[in-house]
Amino acid sequence: MKIFSKSVRPIALAVSVVFLGGCASFSQDGGFSKVSTLTKERIGKEVQRPNPNSPEGAVDSTIRPLLAKQLTVDNAVTIALLNNKNLQAAYADLGIAEADLVQAGRLPNPAFSFGRLKRGDEIEIERRLMVPVVSLLTMPIATRIERRRFEQAQLRAAGDALQVADDTRRAYFSAIAAQETVKYMQQVKLSAEASVDLARKMAEVGNWSRLDLAREQAFYADVTTALARATQTHVIEREKLTRLMGLTGPQAVFQLPDRLPALPKEVKSGVDIEAQALQNRLDVLMARRELSGLADSLGLTKATRFVNVLDVGYLRNSFNDGGPRETGYEIELLIPVFDFGGARVARAEAMYMQAVNRASALAIDAQSEVRTAYAAYRTSYDVAKHYRDEVVPLKKRISDEQMLRYNGMLVSVFTLLADARSQVQSVNASIDALRDFWISDSALQMAQTGRSVEGATMSESKLTAATAD
Repeated sequence: MKIFSKSVRPIALAVSVVFLGGCASFSQDGGFSKVSTLTKERIGKEVQRPNPNSPEGAVDSTIRPLLAKQLTVDNAVTIALLNNKNLQAAYADLGIAEADLVQAGRLPNPAFSFGRLKRGDEIEIERRLMVPVVSLLTMPIATRIERRRFEQAQLRAAGDALQVADDTRRAYFSAIAAQETVKYMQQVKLSAEASVDLARKMAEVGNWSRLDLAREQAFYADVTTALARATQTHVIEREKLTRLMGLTGPQAVFQLPDRLPALPKEVKSGVDIEAQALQNRLDVLMARRELSGLADSLGLTKATRFVNVLDVGYLRNSFNDGGPRETGYEIELLIPVFDFGGARVARAEAMYMQAVNRASALAIDAQSEVRTAYAAYRTSYDVAKHYRDEVVPLKKRISDEQMLRYNGMLVSVFTLLADARSQVQSVNASIDALRDFWISDSALQMAQTGRSVEGATMSESKLTAATAD
């Protein structure tokens, strides 16, 4: 008995120390302080942890003042980060990852078994307490793996927030452009309607040919169709923005500016954009965390290559004959006779090299994507500026010259109307060019800080599979 107690005491002490030191606990903010910091550093916006205990209508009271006035792009992003239900649902992955981290820091419960054997009048009571020693020894490595998974979940949550912000900015500018197009096409329709009425009256008195009247009527029909399509596009783009902001009912009645924001005076610099992307992009940071996690997983697999089941048990048997109790200990060891763990190690090594190459490919893609985004940004800026400074002023100058000739009775009113029709395409193209610039501006910001649209980040299941078996 004394010999057994002396041999068990160090094991029990080691179990107690590791168990008490490894008992992880949940953080107060669920890891959202890191997520909020990541998003604020990149877009100047913080995210808030969904709180089921918050008073009902707390979010509504926050966004109501923002919706009461003309909606700005910053306020639209703020509302989306607070109220987008898909984003709030994605945040649950962070809680799941933290729960896995806490669980990894806790030793699996010991197993207790009880047996009663009877032989004639003799009764034997067997009690067994088993402690999973391998889980105890590998707990530090397993905890590090889960901590990196938790860090990945934080980066992923921040990436989801950045994606929602980017989608909201795109939808915001598209909705304003569609609204502006509808208003302009309504004016064009009124002008075309007046032209048709005048042409019909002049045709009735013989001052206008049937061919010219048919042309005016065809233009009016085309404008009516274009207005209907522009109206439908406006509904689609506005509803897309409404969904991203998570609005419903009376909240969906919000006011947008009449026009898109003007072009900035200067464009952003393209110096060191590739280095900034590699430093700030969340998918690149996630790939680095995953490589570290897979490296630890590989070490864990190698450490348990031969022995991955080792249980130590304490036995205590008693008998009904009043004799002394039996005490002792039991060791259960999986003997590597047929499986030496080589396949598991080879699998873990292959997965690690796969992750290395994917991380390298991701870095290459990130640099290429940011170059492409900057080229699109510069091109859209130049095109929008060209329409603003050259095309639209030139069309207006032509219109003014035609008006002077009309006042001098050198051209007819239909010449003015025909000239006005030629401006429709240029004005609509100018609106689209300005919209494309602001969308490309948001895309450039996402390419520098967020993650690949194609989802080039490696799946979390890869890391989970590496530690399986």
